[in-house]
Amino acid sequence: MTQKRDVFEGDYLPFIVRYGKVTGWLGVLMSFGPALVLAVVYRIMPPTTAILTAFIAMASAVGVNWFVEPISYFPIVGVAGTYMAFTSGNISNLRIPAAAVAQRIARVEPGTPEGNIVATLGMAVSVLVNTLILTIGVLAGSTILARLPANVIDAFNYLLPSLFGAIFVQFALMKLKLAPIALGIALALTLMVNLGWFDFLPGRPTYLITLGAVFGTIALAVAMHKRETGRP
Repeated sequence: MTQKRDVFEGDYLPFIVRYGKVTGWLGVLMSFGPALVLAVVYRIMPPTTAILTAFIAMASAVGVNWFVEPISYFPIVGVAGTYMAFTSGNISNLRIPAAAVAQRIARVEPGTPEGNIVATLGMAVSVLVNTLILTIGVLAGSTILARLPANVIDAFNYLLPSLFGAIFVQFALMKLKLAPIALGIALALTLMVNLGWFDFLPGRPTYLITLGAVFGTIALAVAMHKRETGRP
């Protein structure tokens, strides 16, 4: 086990971080490249006030997720998975479920070296499959959707909640003692947000539900582990 961890931390992680930075910056370049070409080559530039207004509008709507999502998902996917997830996108509705299912099938614990590697493999497969499905969807998606009944299209709205429910049950079976605690924290915070207790915070503070459930469950898990093992 010690030798495996030495290889993981001494060889695997430095390799992932080195190339993860490269792919991350390439992603940034490809995202902003067209805008830079328009601005530098063709001298097409929107007013500064329009850029600031758009940035403020986007930051107020999803800016909190820039901090919440990496913190929340890192314990499941690890370093390599984090680079892959935030480069490929579709994190909550595809990458995390793929990582969780892969870990479950391989019977490895999230947060361990084995768990991180298996999560990365599961996410890599999801990227390939997702790309294939997107290609088919772009070419024939509108035709297929036009032929589907209205009730089937409406049912698509329940896909994400169903997916998260299935993931929760999967992890709950692994940690039965923590499952009611995590669910209770999430439900309590959801009720508090809906009642307007946190309306003084910027935006709609639904991010508090994720942060509270994640860190609250981690804190209680650590306390329970110390209590069971008798450690201070």
